[in-house]
Amino acid sequence: MKINWMYEGQEPVKLKTFIKNKGISRHLLAKIRHEDGKILINGKENYCVDKISNGTNVTIEFPAEKNRKKELVPSYVPLNIIYEDRDFLIVNKPPHVNSIPSIPQPCDSLVNRVYGYYQLRGYHDIIPHIVTRLDRDTSGVVLFAKHRYATAMLSKQLNQHELKKIYFALLSGSLLQDHFIIDEPIGRVPNSLIKRRVVSTGKSAQTEIFVQNRFKECTFAKVRLHTGRTHQIRVHSDFLGHPLIGDTLYNGKIQMPLQRQGLHCAEIEFYHPFKQKLMHFEAPMPTDMIEYMEIVKKHA
Repeated sequence: MKINWMYEGQEPVKLKTFIKNKGISRHLLAKIRHEDGKILINGKENYCVDKISNGTNVTIEFPAEKNRKKELVPSYVPLNIIYEDRDFLIVNKPPHVNSIPSIPQPCDSLVNRVYGYYQLRGYHDIIPHIVTRLDRDTSGVVLFAKHRYATAMLSKQLNQHELKKIYFALLSGSLLQDHFIIDEPIGRVPNSLIKRRVVSTGKSAQTEIFVQNRFKECTFAKVRLHTGRTHQIRVHSDFLGHPLIGDTLYNGKIQMPLQRQGLHCAEIEFYHPFKQKLMHFEAPMPTDMIEYMEIVKKHA
């Protein structure tokens, strides 16, 4: 893959400074130089260039990315693709599928499926870079970067919580307030590799709740994450005393036909660093949550 820039500054600038300002770290630059990538000045390799002047064309040829994890195998289960371009792939993840390979799903996680999709499309020089993960039983929007540079360009947005995610959530019981923010730190539960809890020594976590409908057995809400802690919505819902419907790990109860936690990542919004514009994508409410909503409406 190639990325081209034209330097339009009036004063000469160091090539290293120009590249750094484009979001390429020293680590990524080292990979470019040591893994058969190229830096071209006006179309030619020239490693003696120290400064560039107005009108100089700078091209970086990124090296092919190899599957260094031999256990990552392609899965050819079809994807529900929301959007794709040269730099990003956005898919609608179904429930009951892990985002990354794990002991229960070593060969058929979402990452495996994306890797299989790349193989079928002939993308043999790239590997999956998952940017936003979802729990196994959470459905909805997942963002992948197609190369290391795209991943690096989104890192600032992730670190500063500028990447916006909206969820649909089904909480047990009836929430009293229409709109509020839960600001409670989250940390690990002792002796558990999986479970989390609200604890004063945990990491800062903010979850914003927008109630949409109240029913006899549950509340349907939109939820915005302002931080990205593991199980954040699930933990904060349980802390409220209104655990997610079906979330048995956090005191929720299975209510048919919903056989998993009632949580779906419905929207994502981020600044596309290459198209230089804000991008917004949505994934519709999944069938199992729709069916559950129809049943509770009848009993409202």
